[in-house]
Amino acid sequence: MEMKMMKRFLTVAVLILASTFVSCQKEEPANPPREYFTLWNQCEALSTLKAYVEDVTNPNSPNFIEAPDRIATFDMDGTFIGELYPTYFEYNLLEYRALDDPDYKGIAPADVQEAAQDIRDFVRTKKPLPDHFDMKHANAAAKAYAGMTLAEFNSYVKAYAAKQANGFEGMTYGESFYKPMLEVFNYLRANGFTFYVVSGSDRFICRALVESLGIAPNRVIGMDVRLKSNKQGDEPGVEYTMGKEEYIIRTDELIIKTLKNNKVALISQEIGKVPVLSFGNSSGDTAMHNYCLTNTLKSAAFMLVADDDEHDHVDLEETAKREKTWRENGFHIISMKHDFKTIYGYSVRKVPFTFPE
Repeated sequence: MEMKMMKRFLTVAVLILASTFVSCQKEEPANPPREYFTLWNQCEALSTLKAYVEDVTNPNSPNFIEAPDRIATFDMDGTFIGELYPTYFEYNLLEYRALDDPDYKGIAPADVQEAAQDIRDFVRTKKPLPDHFDMKHANAAAKAYAGMTLAEFNSYVKAYAAKQANGFEGMTYGESFYKPMLEVFNYLRANGFTFYVVSGSDRFICRALVESLGIAPNRVIGMDVRLKSNKQGDEPGVEYTMGKEEYIIRTDELIIKTLKNNKVALISQEIGKVPVLSFGNSSGDTAMHNYCLTNTLKSAAFMLVADDDEHDHVDLEETAKREKTWRENGFHIISMKHDFKTIYGYSVRKVPFTFPE
């Protein structure tokens, strides 16, 4: 009997000691909250974005949005990738294609050469681009890459993207992402949002540039040219069936330049839902923002302003005009100078543009 009592006493004592030991341990949260915005300063734009996301992802909020409807759209050039080196990537690419590429210069059609020269004069002498140059460039670009397979064009874009970005040290064109905006992607992804790139640039240029970010090709919307089989000739696609040995090539026929209301049209066609978040940086994005703000679900639109002339090439006078307009339109402003700790990364340095003779 005494032996049983002793065993019981020892068991209870051990349990008490174990309980005391556990209770004295410092309790650590199982999953400490992740800090997504390490490259942002505390600012109104970031606070607004975080408050919005916390609200619409809270099941107890009257503004709760189901995950399938958490759609965000992002312009590309000037919104999460550089556009002033010294102009848009696709403009630089066309200039190189028509005037410098040893396999193409001298045989480019006259209107392609003319558009490329317009770009060269603009970036080197500040000669204004002709009126409606967006469309002039789009039609010239359609011709400049006609006949390329999609794989060939993808490789061509990536090869140019691997070049040193003009006006910067320590960065190629393909690396010229706004690092703080990539944190926005990660934050939205973690909170159940699906985001789409909706750009005025060629869809296949955009796909090549954002591939390294893990953005799927079917979430990229951009300027389109007509595609066809390499043996199709002039026969319409509705009457032609490609063979197993054939492949798809680009043609010289422009379908759509994705600016202003054309962005809204393609969002409607390809996404099928009105976005609840929209990010841009220019007048070409205003229609997309306005479309977003028509959503009956809680929505918000953000405009970046390029006001950091220490770390990027900017036009401060134009920036001031844009910021005034965006605020009047009810868009939230992201200041690259005040809101970002860095733009391209701490190792990248802005330098003067250089042009070969």
